[in-house]
Amino acid sequence: MKKQNTFIVAAAVTAAVIAAFWLLLAAPAYTGNAINMTQGVTSQSVLSYQLHMIILWICVVIGIIVFSAMFYSIVMHRKSKGHEAAQFTHSTKAEIVWTIIPIIILIVMAVPATTALVNMEVAPETEMTIKITGFQWRWKYQYVEDEIEFISSLDTGSNFARRLASGTDPSSVENYLLNVDKPLVLPANTKIKFLITADDVIHSWWVPALGWKRDAIPGFINEAWTEVMEPGTYRGQCAELCGKDHGFMPIVLNVLPKAEYQAWVNQQRQGMAHEQAEIERLWARDELMDLGQEVYAAQCATCHQADGQGLAPAFPALAGSPVANGPVDENIAVILHGREGTAMQAWGRMLSDSDIAAALTYTRNAFGNETGDVVQPQTIARIKNG
Repeated sequence: MKKQNTFIVAAAVTAAVIAAFWLLLAAPAYTGNAINMTQGVTSQSVLSYQLHMIILWICVVIGIIVFSAMFYSIVMHRKSKGHEAAQFTHSTKAEIVWTIIPIIILIVMAVPATTALVNMEVAPETEMTIKITGFQWRWKYQYVEDEIEFISSLDTGSNFARRLASGTDPSSVENYLLNVDKPLVLPANTKIKFLITADDVIHSWWVPALGWKRDAIPGFINEAWTEVMEPGTYRGQCAELCGKDHGFMPIVLNVLPKAEYQAWVNQQRQGMAHEQAEIERLWARDELMDLGQEVYAAQCATCHQADGQGLAPAFPALAGSPVANGPVDENIAVILHGREGTAMQAWGRMLSDSDIAAALTYTRNAFGNETGDVVQPQTIARIKNG
């Protein structure tokens, strides 16, 4: 009876220690600083969370049994009580037991784990498809069925505050380095397939609330799917070291109820029709300069600096540049196709014709450059289309 009571006490002490650890683990969740996994907002993330909790509790039970037996043995068979260590080489029964029981435990754990993996990898019948392409250092989103596409880049506030000697306190910028100019908009409660690739180097598209991430590899398409159950804003980042601005490549999802999403789609279609009309008309110089200044600040100033002085030798100055002051056709070719062996990107795949024309007009007539050239969007469209 005394031995039984001792065992109960040992088990109780062990359980208390593990319970205290568990409370320490779970308590921060109530303060908004959770240490444990979050459930996420998709069926996949909830399934992963449930799997995590199943495995955790199995480990807790094993811990209670093992540590209780260990403490009991230490207390009840200590040398001060006259016990001597048994002299034996092995026990066939013990070896069978400690082999079979772990196998059974692993099988029990494998069933929900396999279910979660299959659910994550095998896409059901999806309702829409989005192609995601990673660039240094932004994301391009293409809605396959709706024929909508746009580039998502770091927002202007974060982009300005992150520069050396910007004079802006990063803590004053809301969602610093985690906000974009154009978020990916998705409908809630809709099964969506993602086709993920890259144009230059390996990136990784990761939004923790979705419960998964996928590498974006040049020349290869990775597939994933999701169904976001709760409307809201969810943030992520590129999770692969992809170059000097890797830390400035955030992802923002704006999940809307289906009716609001359809309204957004209609708005985007109207915007695309308007942009096509804008390409076909002749722009005034002042219009191009104003838009060009905005495009330059958002896309070009990171490398060439806000004053156009660049960061030699990697990023040459645009002020007095032989390219920006040279033949306009050569300048257009550099912008559209980039330059091999340099950090100059091929912007023809990433910016609209209007943005490219405006940026060219601005850089050829700013920072002391006075070419007088006015580059029209229709010129860029004609060159891009051959």
